Amino acid sequence: MTYRVIQWTTGNVGRYALRQILDHPELELAGVYVTSAAKAGKDAGELCDRPPTGVKATNDADALLAMPADCVVYTATADRRPFDAVKDVARILASGKNVVSSSIVGLVHPRALGDRVTGQLEEGCAKGESSFFTSGIDPGFANDLLPLVLSGLCGTWEEIRIQEIINYATYAQPEVLFSTMGFGQPLDAKPMMLMPGALTFAWGGTIRLLAQGLGLTLDRIAEVHERKPATKRLDIQGHVVEPGTTAAMRFEIQGIVGGKPALVVEHVTRLDDDLAPEWEKGNGSYRVLVKGVPGMRCEYEFWDEHGDHAVGGVLLTATRIVNAIPAVCEAPPGLLSALDLPLVTGRGLLRA
Repeated sequence: MTYRVIQWTTGNVGRYALRQILDHPELELAGVYVTSAAKAGKDAGELCDRPPTGVKATNDADALLAMPADCVVYTATADRRPFDAVKDVARILASGKNVVSSSIVGLVHPRALGDRVTGQLEEGCAKGESSFFTSGIDPGFANDLLPLVLSGLCGTWEEIRIQEIINYATYAQPEVLFSTMGFGQPLDAKPMMLMPGALTFAWGGTIRLLAQGLGLTLDRIAEVHERKPATKRLDIQGHVVEPGTTAAMRFEIQGIVGGKPALVVEHVTRLDDDLAPEWEKGNGSYRVLVKGVPGMRCEYEFWDEHGDHAVGGVLLTATRIVNAIPAVCEAPPGLLSALDLPLVTGRGLLRA
């Protein structure tokens, strides 16, 4: 069966998702939505470094929603507009199109952001008889499905910790790096990501999904963070990070069970590999650590075709949601998580 797909935006994740749609043997590109007037009218292939496709990008959302399609890949940036993004998704769902998304990351557990959000999405699903699924790599596969699978090898355990250890110097999202995360800002600055509750808004859904999959009741979700300064001037994607300003960050979102952190998502993020040598080191990876019997350590490394770990993570986010399209289209209408889908596999076999 072939599924007709609309790609919604072509930014950092969207252009990789567009490539995956074009490469996937079960998918047919039906349309592309762009917000930039400069991109409107361009061939989809031009927007993702692929040969011409005959499908032209448009900024006419109404026209796209009126056309027949099975699924929309929604990758519009939502860090500073999460509730506007929810309205977008609800509208798409109400048009009768399933949605896979990486944008509103807390919705890896589709009911994690409260009744207001859940109600809008459920109303859209009911009206359009459609389904909604959020995933990616983190939040997503690396810190929900992978640790849940590993837990099935345990007799008993007391803590499951999932770490992201990546140098973000090549992560091509300057607004996220220097505004949302606060790199290059004073160590006592309060960027959006470190405002009280912000980490839980983004990764609380992951903790809730893990708890649901493991049959646990959470006492609460806790947040901790620390930052380290640059020790030399760093030139990062046209931005200067001066010595003494934030250049490394470590944070945890903890699922507290029985008064102790039982489920922990930890990020160790640097702009220079020499910074914070006392923190965990890696080659650009996700690491699952299970404290139990048996104890386990699973290192999951990745890279793009140029060997770049940060870009590889963006690519994984795109492939995770695009490969899920057939399963989401075949699922009953409603809000979905990784616990509701069958095993999602890749179809992109390279042939000589």
